[in-house]
Amino acid sequence: MKKYFFLFILALTIVSCKKETKQEVDVSAIPVSFKIERFDQKFYTSEPQDLPKLKAEYPFLFPEIYADTVWINKMKDPISRELFNEVQKKYVSLEKLEPQIEDLLKHVKYYFPEKKIPRVITVITEVDVDAKAIFVDDYLFISLDCYLGNEHRFYETFPEYKRIEFEESQILPDIVSSFSYGKIAPPKNRTLLSLMIYKGKELYMKDLLIPDVSDFDKIAYTEDKYRWCQENESEIWSNFIENKLLYDTNPKNEQRFMNEAPFSKFYLEIDNESPGRVGAWVGWQIVRSYAENHPDVKLQELLAMDAKKIFEESKYKPKK
Repeated sequence: MKKYFFLFILALTIVSCKKETKQEVDVSAIPVSFKIERFDQKFYTSEPQDLPKLKAEYPFLFPEIYADTVWINKMKDPISRELFNEVQKKYVSLEKLEPQIEDLLKHVKYYFPEKKIPRVITVITEVDVDAKAIFVDDYLFISLDCYLGNEHRFYETFPEYKRIEFEESQILPDIVSSFSYGKIAPPKNRTLLSLMIYKGKELYMKDLLIPDVSDFDKIAYTEDKYRWCQENESEIWSNFIENKLLYDTNPKNEQRFMNEAPFSKFYLEIDNESPGRVGAWVGWQIVRSYAENHPDVKLQELLAMDAKKIFEESKYKPKK
């Protein structure tokens, strides 16, 4: 009997942990109609004589400053074609991705009803890490060559901590990161707290727009690195408080705790065990705490709110 009671309690604990970070809203009745357009396939399976038709269908992808010879040469370029071939191997079909994007767009319409459903277009950008996913105006572009898996040979020159961002699981988080741009009030100053809350708001948007995505994928951590933050949350917070970092504007703090890096820099023995960007992770927990304690505050209000106000009214307490 004790055994079954223990299992029952364990199950309740697991369920409660999942609910802690999953934001449930009913979006089933929100109409969303779109189809992923495989521009990557259309372009690299076309012949030079097909170029005028492609340009007519996708004029925004063919800047007028470039002559047609540029695009024709690109169709034939060995490196570009190798990229396309590798994308074809992994993404023969996007049947799995399409319903995921549909669910994301339904959540976007729920929280931002004025937003139009974009044209969703897949492209190849020669592993341009600054253009992995772009959600702007009426378009959503996804660079499939940036999501071939962290072990792919195309990414061998990237540091290990960066390669996790090339996983397929990063497509939806990257879309939300792009969508969030311009919707979050920029930091009023360069204090560590302002930077933490700014990134925390972006991550909280992921809680709302892609609730079924794991927390570690939302922030592009491995499961182990995410668990390290959870297990050391109290120590991280104590370090920030004891060293009076929250309202410090020293730019080194941004490098130590906010920028992409193999680890964060507490200047302690634990540094090598930590992930980079722990400041963003803590900022996320503060924003979550504020939202939980102020359920009537609309998302747009929260995104515009001052970082100091969010922190002071969050009732944030690190888990021990």
